[in-house]
Amino acid sequence: MFETLESIEQRYEEITEMMSDPEIINDTERFMALSKEEGELRETVAKFREYREVKEELEGTKEILDDSSIDAEMKELAQMENDELAEKEQALEGELQILLLPKDENDDKNIIMEIRGAAGGDEAQIFAADLLRMYTHYADKQGWKVDLMSASQNDVGGYKEVTLMIEGSSVYSRLKFENGAHRVQRVPETESQGRVHTSTATVVVMPEAEEVDFDLDMNDVRIDIFRASGAGGQHVNVTDSAVRMTHDPTGIVVSMQDERSQIKNREKAERLLRARVADHYQSEAQAEYDATRKTAVGTGDRSERIRTYNYPQSRMTDHRINYTSSRLESIMNGELDEIIDQLILVEQQEKMEQFQHGL
Repeated sequence: MFETLESIEQRYEEITEMMSDPEIINDTERFMALSKEEGELRETVAKFREYREVKEELEGTKEILDDSSIDAEMKELAQMENDELAEKEQALEGELQILLLPKDENDDKNIIMEIRGAAGGDEAQIFAADLLRMYTHYADKQGWKVDLMSASQNDVGGYKEVTLMIEGSSVYSRLKFENGAHRVQRVPETESQGRVHTSTATVVVMPEAEEVDFDLDMNDVRIDIFRASGAGGQHVNVTDSAVRMTHDPTGIVVSMQDERSQIKNREKAERLLRARVADHYQSEAQAEYDATRKTAVGTGDRSERIRTYNYPQSRMTDHRINYTSSRLESIMNGELDEIIDQLILVEQQEKMEQFQHGL
Protein backbone atom coordinates (compact mmCIF):
# COMPACT_ATOMS: atom_id res chain seq x y z
CA MET A 1 0.00 0.00 0.00
CA PHE A 2 2.84 2.38 0.88
CA GLU A 3 4.39 2.13 -2.60
CA THR A 4 1.03 2.78 -4.26
CA LEU A 5 0.49 5.87 -2.12
CA GLU A 6 3.97 7.18 -2.89
CA SER A 7 3.34 6.84 -6.63
CA ILE A 8 0.01 8.68 -6.22
CA GLU A 9 1.78 11.47 -4.32
CA GLN A 10 4.42 11.69 -7.04
CA ARG A 11 1.75 11.97 -9.73
CA TYR A 12 -0.06 14.63 -7.66
CA GLU A 13 3.12 16.72 -7.41
CA GLU A 14 3.68 16.38 -11.16
CA ILE A 15 0.16 17.62 -11.85
CA THR A 16 0.40 20.62 -9.51
CA GLU A 17 3.68 21.61 -11.16
CA MET A 18 2.19 21.23 -14.65
CA MET A 19 -0.82 23.36 -13.67
CA SER A 20 1.48 26.31 -13.00
CA ASP A 21 2.93 26.08 -16.53
CA PRO A 22 1.68 29.11 -18.56
CA GLU A 23 1.42 26.97 -21.70
CA ILE A 24 -0.92 24.52 -19.98
CA ILE A 25 -2.90 27.32 -18.30
CA ASN A 26 -3.67 28.69 -21.76
CA ASP A 27 -4.79 25.26 -22.97
CA THR A 28 -8.24 25.19 -21.34
CA GLU A 29 -9.05 21.58 -22.18
CA ARG A 30 -5.71 20.27 -20.87
CA PHE A 31 -5.87 22.44 -17.77
CA MET A 32 -9.42 21.26 -16.95
CA ALA A 33 -8.40 17.61 -17.34
CA LEU A 34 -5.41 18.08 -15.01
CA SER A 35 -7.54 20.04 -12.55
CA LYS A 36 -10.03 17.17 -12.41
CA GLU A 37 -7.26 14.62 -11.83
CA GLU A 38 -5.71 16.83 -9.16
CA GLY A 39 -9.07 17.03 -7.39
CA GLU A 40 -9.47 13.25 -7.48
CA LEU A 41 -6.04 12.70 -5.88
CA ARG A 42 -6.07 15.58 -3.38
CA GLU A 43 -7.82 13.84 -0.46
CA THR A 44 -5.74 10.66 -0.81
CA VAL A 45 -2.47 12.61 -0.83
CA ALA A 46 -3.52 14.72 2.16
CA LYS A 47 -4.44 11.59 4.16
CA PHE A 48 -1.18 9.88 3.15
CA ARG A 49 0.89 12.86 4.30
CA GLU A 50 -0.99 12.93 7.61
CA TYR A 51 -0.44 9.16 7.95
CA ARG A 52 3.30 9.53 7.28
CA GLU A 53 3.61 12.30 9.89
CA VAL A 54 1.87 10.11 12.48
CA LYS A 55 4.25 7.21 11.74
CA GLU A 56 7.25 9.54 12.19
CA GLU A 57 5.85 10.79 15.51
CA LEU A 58 5.31 7.18 16.60
CA GLU A 59 8.95 6.41 15.94
CA GLY A 60 9.86 9.35 18.15
CA THR A 61 7.73 8.17 21.08
CA LYS A 62 9.08 4.61 20.71
CA GLU A 63 12.65 5.92 20.97
CA ILE A 64 11.74 7.60 24.26
CA LEU A 65 10.10 4.41 25.56
CA ASP A 66 13.16 2.34 24.60
CA ASP A 67 15.62 4.78 26.19
CA SER A 68 16.58 3.55 29.67
CA SER A 69 17.95 6.96 30.65
CA ILE A 70 14.51 8.61 30.44
CA ASP A 71 12.70 9.02 33.78
CA ALA A 72 9.43 7.23 34.58
CA GLU A 73 7.24 10.36 34.42
CA MET A 74 8.46 11.23 30.91
CA LYS A 75 7.95 7.62 29.80
CA GLU A 76 4.39 7.66 31.11
CA LEU A 77 3.62 10.75 29.03
CA ALA A 78 5.33 9.16 26.02
CA GLN A 79 3.24 5.99 26.48
CA MET A 80 0.01 8.02 26.51
CA GLU A 81 1.06 9.85 23.35
CA ASN A 82 2.15 6.56 21.76
CA ASP A 83 -1.28 4.99 22.39
CA GLU A 84 -3.09 7.97 20.89
CA LEU A 85 -0.84 7.98 17.83
CA ALA A 86 -1.22 4.21 17.32
CA GLU A 87 -5.00 4.59 17.38
CA LYS A 88 -4.79 7.48 14.89
CA GLU A 89 -2.44 5.47 12.66
CA GLN A 90 -4.91 2.58 12.54
CA ALA A 91 -7.82 4.89 11.71
CA LEU A 92 -5.84 6.58 8.92
CA GLU A 93 -4.84 3.19 7.50
CA GLY A 94 -8.53 2.29 7.25
CA GLU A 95 -9.37 5.59 5.55
CA LEU A 96 -6.52 5.16 3.05
CA GLN A 97 -7.62 1.62 2.21
CA ILE A 98 -11.09 2.96 1.38
CA LEU A 99 -9.61 5.81 -0.71
CA LEU A 100 -7.61 3.25 -2.71
CA LEU A 101 -10.67 1.15 -3.54
CA PRO A 102 -11.80 1.17 -7.19
CA LYS A 103 -14.05 4.16 -7.84
CA ASP A 104 -17.42 3.99 -9.57
CA GLU A 105 -16.76 5.99 -12.74
CA ASN A 106 -20.26 7.48 -12.51
CA ASP A 107 -20.01 8.75 -8.91
CA ASP A 108 -19.16 12.33 -9.89
CA LYS A 109 -22.01 12.62 -12.39
CA ASN A 110 -25.37 14.35 -12.31
CA ILE A 111 -28.41 12.10 -12.46
CA ILE A 112 -31.75 11.70 -14.19
CA MET A 113 -34.33 10.27 -11.80
CA GLU A 114 -37.68 8.75 -12.77
CA ILE A 115 -40.38 8.16 -10.14
CA ARG A 116 -43.54 6.23 -10.97
CA GLY A 117 -46.63 5.29 -9.02
CA ALA A 118 -46.83 1.49 -9.30
CA ALA A 119 -49.11 -0.92 -7.39
CA GLY A 120 -51.84 0.83 -5.41
CA GLY A 121 -53.64 3.22 -7.78
CA ASP A 122 -54.08 6.81 -6.58
CA GLU A 123 -52.30 6.12 -3.28
CA ALA A 124 -49.21 4.82 -5.10
CA GLN A 125 -49.17 7.97 -7.21
CA ILE A 126 -49.58 10.18 -4.13
CA PHE A 127 -46.61 8.35 -2.59
CA ALA A 128 -44.64 9.03 -5.81
CA ALA A 129 -45.31 12.74 -5.14
CA ASP A 130 -44.10 12.29 -1.55
CA LEU A 131 -40.86 10.72 -2.82
CA LEU A 132 -40.42 13.59 -5.26
CA ARG A 133 -40.69 16.08 -2.37
CA MET A 134 -38.29 13.97 -0.27
CA TYR A 135 -35.61 13.94 -2.97
CA THR A 136 -36.16 17.62 -3.79
CA HIS A 137 -35.70 18.58 -0.12
CA TYR A 138 -32.59 16.40 0.09
CA ALA A 139 -31.14 18.01 -3.04
CA ASP A 140 -31.79 21.49 -1.58
CA LYS A 141 -29.93 20.54 1.60
CA GLN A 142 -26.97 19.36 -0.52
CA GLY A 143 -26.95 22.56 -2.57
CA TRP A 144 -27.87 20.68 -5.76
CA LYS A 145 -30.02 22.01 -8.61
CA VAL A 146 -33.28 20.21 -9.48
CA ASP A 147 -34.91 20.55 -12.88
CA LEU A 148 -38.34 18.97 -13.45
CA MET A 149 -38.03 17.54 -16.96
CA SER A 150 -41.50 16.04 -17.38
CA ALA A 151 -44.47 15.08 -15.23
CA SER A 152 -47.81 13.30 -15.55
CA GLN A 153 -50.11 14.14 -12.63
CA ASN A 154 -53.38 12.59 -11.55
CA ASP A 155 -56.46 14.37 -10.18
CA VAL A 156 -55.53 13.98 -6.51
CA GLY A 157 -52.07 15.56 -6.48
CA GLY A 158 -50.09 12.42 -7.23
CA TYR A 159 -47.78 11.52 -10.10
CA LYS A 160 -48.25 8.70 -12.55
CA GLU A 161 -44.70 9.46 -13.65
CA VAL A 162 -42.22 12.27 -13.06
CA THR A 163 -38.70 12.76 -14.45
CA LEU A 164 -36.16 15.16 -12.96
CA MET A 165 -32.55 16.12 -13.49
CA ILE A 166 -30.43 16.67 -10.37
CA GLU A 167 -27.14 18.50 -10.88
CA GLY A 168 -24.36 19.11 -8.38
CA SER A 169 -21.31 17.65 -6.71
CA SER A 170 -21.17 13.83 -6.79
CA VAL A 171 -24.95 13.43 -7.02
CA TYR A 172 -24.82 9.86 -8.36
CA SER A 173 -22.54 8.71 -5.52
CA ARG A 174 -25.26 9.61 -2.99
CA LEU A 175 -28.47 8.71 -4.85
CA LYS A 176 -27.48 5.61 -6.85
CA PHE A 177 -28.80 3.40 -4.02
CA GLU A 178 -32.37 4.69 -4.54
CA ASN A 179 -32.95 2.40 -7.55
CA GLY A 180 -35.80 -0.01 -6.94
CA ALA A 181 -39.29 -0.41 -5.48
CA HIS A 182 -40.26 1.73 -2.49
CA ARG A 183 -43.20 0.35 -0.48
CA VAL A 184 -45.43 2.48 1.73
CA GLN A 185 -47.80 1.26 4.46
CA ARG A 186 -50.31 3.82 5.69
CA VAL A 187 -53.98 4.82 5.82
CA PRO A 188 -54.77 6.65 2.58
CA GLU A 189 -56.60 10.00 2.81
CA THR A 190 -59.37 8.44 0.74
CA GLU A 191 -59.81 5.48 3.16
CA SER A 192 -62.92 5.99 5.28
CA GLN A 193 -62.54 2.79 7.34
CA GLY A 194 -59.08 3.65 8.67
CA ARG A 195 -57.47 0.56 7.16
CA VAL A 196 -53.76 0.46 6.38
CA HIS A 197 -53.02 -0.02 2.69
CA THR A 198 -49.77 -1.10 1.06
CA SER A 199 -48.72 0.70 -2.12
CA THR A 200 -45.55 0.88 -4.18
CA ALA A 201 -43.67 3.48 -6.19
CA THR A 202 -40.58 2.75 -8.27
CA VAL A 203 -37.48 4.89 -8.59
CA VAL A 204 -34.95 4.74 -11.42
CA VAL A 205 -31.63 6.59 -11.07
CA MET A 206 -29.45 7.00 -14.16
CA PRO A 207 -26.13 8.86 -14.37
CA GLU A 208 -26.32 11.65 -16.91
CA ALA A 209 -24.66 10.42 -20.10
CA GLU A 210 -22.66 13.23 -21.62
CA GLU A 211 -21.62 13.16 -25.27
CA VAL A 212 -18.01 12.46 -24.31
CA ASP A 213 -19.15 9.44 -22.25
CA PHE A 214 -21.63 7.88 -24.66
CA ASP A 215 -21.94 8.36 -28.40
CA LEU A 216 -25.64 8.31 -29.23
CA ASP A 217 -25.79 7.87 -33.00
CA MET A 218 -28.68 10.09 -34.08
CA ASN A 219 -28.90 8.03 -37.29
CA ASP A 220 -30.40 5.32 -35.06
CA VAL A 221 -33.03 7.72 -33.69
CA ARG A 222 -36.45 8.41 -35.23
CA ILE A 223 -37.85 11.83 -34.35
CA ASP A 224 -41.57 12.60 -34.49
CA ILE A 225 -43.05 16.05 -33.93
CA PHE A 226 -46.65 16.31 -32.76
CA ARG A 227 -49.07 18.56 -30.91
CA ALA A 228 -48.97 18.48 -27.13
CA SER A 229 -51.95 16.85 -25.43
CA GLY A 230 -53.49 16.90 -21.99
CA ALA A 231 -53.60 19.55 -19.29
CA GLY A 232 -50.84 22.01 -18.92
CA GLY A 233 -51.22 25.25 -20.84
CA GLN A 234 -52.69 27.26 -23.69
CA HIS A 235 -50.14 25.94 -26.18
CA VAL A 236 -51.77 22.48 -26.04
CA ASN A 237 -53.07 21.43 -29.46
CA VAL A 238 -52.06 24.79 -30.93
CA THR A 239 -48.44 24.28 -32.00
CA ASP A 240 -46.43 21.21 -32.95
CA SER A 241 -44.12 21.53 -29.94
CA ALA A 242 -44.06 17.97 -28.57
CA VAL A 243 -41.18 15.65 -29.50
CA ARG A 244 -40.97 11.86 -29.54
CA MET A 245 -37.64 10.10 -30.03
CA THR A 246 -37.30 6.36 -30.71
CA HIS A 247 -33.96 4.56 -30.50
CA ASP A 248 -34.40 1.79 -33.07
CA PRO A 249 -31.68 -0.65 -31.85
CA THR A 250 -33.15 -0.84 -28.32
CA GLY A 251 -36.75 0.24 -28.90
CA ILE A 252 -36.44 2.88 -26.17
CA VAL A 253 -38.97 5.71 -26.64
CA VAL A 254 -38.85 9.16 -25.04
CA SER A 255 -41.56 11.83 -25.32
CA MET A 256 -41.27 15.42 -24.14
CA GLN A 257 -44.04 18.04 -24.26
CA ASP A 258 -43.72 20.07 -21.07
CA GLU A 259 -41.99 23.05 -22.72
CA ARG A 260 -43.74 25.46 -25.09
CA SER A 261 -40.68 25.44 -27.34
CA GLN A 262 -40.08 22.49 -29.67
CA ILE A 263 -36.35 23.18 -29.46
CA LYS A 264 -36.34 22.90 -25.66
CA ASN A 265 -38.46 19.74 -25.77
CA ARG A 266 -36.05 18.29 -28.31
CA GLU A 267 -33.02 19.13 -26.13
CA LYS A 268 -34.63 17.53 -23.06
CA ALA A 269 -35.75 14.48 -25.03
CA GLU A 270 -32.27 13.90 -26.42
CA ARG A 271 -30.73 14.31 -22.96
CA LEU A 272 -33.15 11.78 -21.48
CA LEU A 273 -32.80 9.36 -24.40
CA ARG A 274 -29.00 9.45 -24.16
CA ALA A 275 -29.19 8.59 -20.45
CA ARG A 276 -31.71 5.78 -20.96
CA VAL A 277 -29.82 4.16 -23.83
CA ALA A 278 -26.50 4.39 -21.99
CA ASP A 279 -28.17 2.96 -18.88
CA HIS A 280 -29.65 0.13 -20.97
CA TYR A 281 -26.25 -1.00 -22.24
CA GLN A 282 -24.58 -0.51 -18.86
CA SER A 283 -27.34 -2.55 -17.15
CA GLU A 284 -26.79 -5.42 -19.59
CA ALA A 285 -23.09 -5.49 -18.76
CA GLN A 286 -23.85 -5.18 -15.02
CA ALA A 287 -26.30 -8.11 -15.20
CA GLU A 288 -23.54 -10.36 -16.56
CA TYR A 289 -21.23 -9.27 -13.74
CA ASP A 290 -23.94 -9.69 -11.09
CA ALA A 291 -24.55 -13.26 -12.23
CA THR A 292 -21.29 -14.11 -10.46
CA ARG A 293 -21.67 -11.76 -7.51
CA LYS A 294 -24.40 -10.67 -5.11
CA THR A 295 -24.05 -7.74 -2.72
CA ALA A 296 -26.04 -6.57 0.26
CA VAL A 297 -26.85 -3.21 -1.32
CA GLY A 298 -28.35 -5.08 -4.24
CA THR A 299 -27.78 -5.23 -7.94
CA GLY A 300 -29.82 -2.15 -8.76
CA ASP A 301 -32.60 -4.33 -10.12
CA ARG A 302 -35.49 -1.94 -10.72
CA SER A 303 -38.04 -4.49 -9.49
CA GLU A 304 -36.16 -5.17 -6.24
CA ARG A 305 -38.07 -4.02 -3.13
CA ILE A 306 -35.46 -1.95 -1.37
CA ARG A 307 -37.33 -0.03 1.32
CA THR A 308 -40.55 0.10 3.34
CA TYR A 309 -41.99 3.30 4.80
CA ASN A 310 -44.31 2.28 7.65
CA TYR A 311 -46.36 5.33 8.72
CA PRO A 312 -48.38 3.79 11.60
CA GLN A 313 -45.11 2.84 13.31
CA SER A 314 -43.15 5.87 12.05
CA ARG A 315 -40.48 3.52 10.77
CA MET A 316 -38.38 3.17 7.63
CA THR A 317 -36.61 -0.11 6.85
CA ASP A 318 -34.02 -0.66 4.16
CA HIS A 319 -34.28 -4.36 3.37
CA ARG A 320 -30.92 -4.64 1.58
CA ILE A 321 -28.90 -4.02 4.72
CA ASN A 322 -31.61 -4.70 7.32
CA TYR A 323 -31.36 -1.13 8.62
CA THR A 324 -34.32 0.44 10.43
CA SER A 325 -34.87 4.04 11.46
CA SER A 326 -37.69 5.44 13.60
CA ARG A 327 -37.20 8.93 12.10
CA LEU A 328 -39.68 8.51 9.24
CA GLU A 329 -40.98 12.08 9.32
CA SER A 330 -37.46 13.51 9.12
CA ILE A 331 -36.56 11.12 6.30
CA MET A 332 -39.62 12.16 4.27
CA ASN A 333 -38.51 15.77 4.81
CA GLY A 334 -35.23 15.02 3.08
CA GLU A 335 -33.03 13.90 5.98
CA LEU A 336 -31.55 11.01 3.99
CA ASP A 337 -27.89 11.15 5.04
CA GLU A 338 -28.49 8.66 7.87
CA ILE A 339 -29.52 5.83 5.54
CA ILE A 340 -27.29 6.83 2.60
CA ASP A 341 -24.20 6.87 4.83
CA GLN A 342 -25.06 3.33 6.02
CA LEU A 343 -25.44 2.11 2.42
CA ILE A 344 -22.12 3.68 1.43
CA LEU A 345 -20.42 2.05 4.43
CA VAL A 346 -21.73 -1.39 3.47
CA GLU A 347 -20.67 -0.87 -0.14
CA GLN A 348 -17.16 0.11 0.99
CA GLN A 349 -16.92 -2.96 3.23
CA GLU A 350 -17.96 -5.22 0.36
CA LYS A 351 -15.45 -3.59 -1.99
CA MET A 352 -12.77 -4.04 0.65
CA GLU A 353 -13.54 -7.76 0.94
CA GLN A 354 -13.52 -8.18 -2.85
CA PHE A 355 -10.26 -6.24 -3.08
CA GLN A 356 -8.61 -8.38 -0.40
CA HIS A 357 -9.78 -11.59 -2.10
CA GLY A 358 -8.71 -10.39 -5.52
CA LEU A 359 -12.24 -10.31 -6.99
